[in-house]
Amino acid sequence: MQKSWMGSPLQRREALEGYLWISPWLIGFLIFSLGPIIASLYLSFTEYKIAGNPKWIGLANYTQALFNDKLFWPSLSRTTYYTVATVILGVILSLLAAMLLNQEIRGRAVFRALYYLPSLTPVVAMAILWTWLLQPQIGLVNFLLGEVGIKGPGWLTSRTWAIPSLIMISLWSSIGGGRMIIFLAGLQGVPKELHESAQIDGANAVQRFWNVTLPMISPVILFNTILGIIGAFGVFSLAYVATDGGPSYATWFYMLHLYYNAFSYFQMGYASALAWIFFLIIFVLSYLQIKLSNRWVYYEFS
Repeated sequence: MQKSWMGSPLQRREALEGYLWISPWLIGFLIFSLGPIIASLYLSFTEYKIAGNPKWIGLANYTQALFNDKLFWPSLSRTTYYTVATVILGVILSLLAAMLLNQEIRGRAVFRALYYLPSLTPVVAMAILWTWLLQPQIGLVNFLLGEVGIKGPGWLTSRTWAIPSLIMISLWSSIGGGRMIIFLAGLQGVPKELHESAQIDGANAVQRFWNVTLPMISPVILFNTILGIIGAFGVFSLAYVATDGGPSYATWFYMLHLYYNAFSYFQMGYASALAWIFFLIIFVLSYLQIKLSNRWVYYEFS
């Protein structure tokens, strides 16, 4: 006899209890996450300045962003530059740090903790700290450079050096953070037998790394790259505290542009459109990475 799709009374009771237990999360998700997401999608097609009622204007906000906003494309360009540099350098340096800390050395746990400590620094505290260190006249960095006969640049006060300075600060805090730990876990998952077999066949350290280690941790590299791009493209707090988009819009990143349109100019409809453009950019970049990953990522189960 076929059972009812609703199950037995005991199963229905267990299901009801399960929904009751997760109902706080469901209610919170609907009110604080899904609701605002749907509302922002609607507002992106309206002219809305908080004080009044939303006025439907169709695709005007998107047209404004793509064709009429003089700060849109420059902010996107700066964010792309920051993202490319931060992700490439961050992934490479985090992998190198993980490889060093994966060696059988004395005091390895201490070194791992020391490498990880900078990532625990809050973004605001880190930005203020580095603003002092990179101060052109009295900062410690330029003082030390002067001691060896090098005239330090303006760093965060220079249009040329502002973004490289933020990249340096970001790398300082992220190289030994979660990305390194993920790489370390990936390296420890590489079977030692593969390295031993390659060594017996005459492969040197570089060849073993290139032909054994890299293919085995390629899914980890993909994972860290996708997370790195999402995080770097959303850079906000560091630039907001350290430079506030300056000097002369040199660090006016995309999220700063969105923030000021929303909370300084109160163009909530336009800011919502910027947010959905940001979502589409991240979605496309993530999709392309996953789509192209079949060409270079090794999956053991495939």
